[in-house]
Amino acid sequence: MRRVSESLWELTCLIAITIVGVAGCGESPREIVLSGPTMGTLYNIRIAAPPAALTDHDARTTVDAVLSEIDRSMSTYRADSEISRFNAAQSTDWIPVSADLAEVVTAAQQVSEASGGALDITVAPLVNLWGFGPGGEPAALPDADAIAAARAQTGYRLLDVRLTPAGLRKQRPSLQLDLNAVAPGFAVDKMAMRFAALGLRDFMIDIGGEVLARGRNVQGDSWHIAVEKPFDDRPSEPLVILRLPELSVTTSGEYRHYYMRDGHRYSHTIDPRTGRPVEHALAAVVLIGPTSLGVDAWATALNVLGEVEGLRLAQRRGMSAMFVSMNAGKISMVQTKGFTPYVIGTPP
Repeated sequence: MRRVSESLWELTCLIAITIVGVAGCGESPREIVLSGPTMGTLYNIRIAAPPAALTDHDARTTVDAVLSEIDRSMSTYRADSEISRFNAAQSTDWIPVSADLAEVVTAAQQVSEASGGALDITVAPLVNLWGFGPGGEPAALPDADAIAAARAQTGYRLLDVRLTPAGLRKQRPSLQLDLNAVAPGFAVDKMAMRFAALGLRDFMIDIGGEVLARGRNVQGDSWHIAVEKPFDDRPSEPLVILRLPELSVTTSGEYRHYYMRDGHRYSHTIDPRTGRPVEHALAAVVLIGPTSLGVDAWATALNVLGEVEGLRLAQRRGMSAMFVSMNAGKISMVQTKGFTPYVIGTPP
C-alpha cells in the first residue's frame, strides 16, 4: 500500500543540488537504485556511494533474498508459507515457527495490548466480511449477526506467542492471522540489517510506503521524504517534507481504499473493537520512530483510535506523530512535540 511517498524525488534533488552547487561542482558519487513489485505493492531502494566492489546485481540479489524470506514466512497468498500453514492448522498446541515470524507477532501483540486492541492481527474475518479481502466488495452490507459471528472468530488475546523456542498457539482452532499491517515494516528493518552487514551506511528503503533512512543521500545531505496529501482523487502532491536522520516513517491513511454505499463511505480500516469500518475525520497518521516494524504497527493502531483518542495516546507515549484530518475537503494537521523538528518544508 502506497502511503508515504518519495515521488517528490525531483524536489529532493533540487534542494540537495542547490546545496552542493554552493560548495562547487564535481562528478556525482555513484548510486544504486532498485525497484520492483513485492507484497502486493512496490519497493524503491537507493544506496548512496556504495563500495566499488558492490555491484547493482549484488545489491538486487540481497534485496531479493530478504523479500523471498519474508514472503515464504508471512504471505497469506502462498499456501506453503509459514503463516498459511499456521492458519490452516486446527490444533491448539504450540506450533514451531521461525524466529522472524515469532518476532513480528510478538511486536504486534505488544502494540495490541498497549493500544487497547486497536491493532489486531487476527482481524482478517472482519476485513473479508466488509469486502476488503480477496473476495472484494460485498453485494450487501453485513448485518449485526454477521458482524457478531465474524468478531467471535477474532481476538488477539486468543493467540499465544513465544520467542524461545519460537512458536505460536491458537486458543481457538479457527483463528486466522494476517500480518499485512506489520510485515512490510519488518521487511524494511531486516533489509537494513543486511545492508549494514555488507558495510553499507547510506541508503533509503521504501516498501509500500514504509520508509527507513540511514546516513546521507548521494548529495551528502540527510534523506528528505515527502508525505503526500490525503486526497482520494487528485495526483500526488506534497503535504510536508521531512528530514529523516537514521529513522523510519510511515503513514496509515483512510484515503483511496474505500467504497460508497447510499452516500456513506466505508473505509478499509476496520476497528477490531467494534467490528466495523472506522468513522472519524482522521485521514492519515504519519509516525516517525526508530524501527519500521514499530511505526508500522503503531500507525495502524493510532489510525483506528482516531484524531482525539489516538493523539492523546501518542502524546502520552512521547511519539513523533502528525494527525491529518479532512473536513469538507479542507486539511488540518496536528503534530506532537516530537514530530515538529523533522519537518523542513510545508509546500503551499
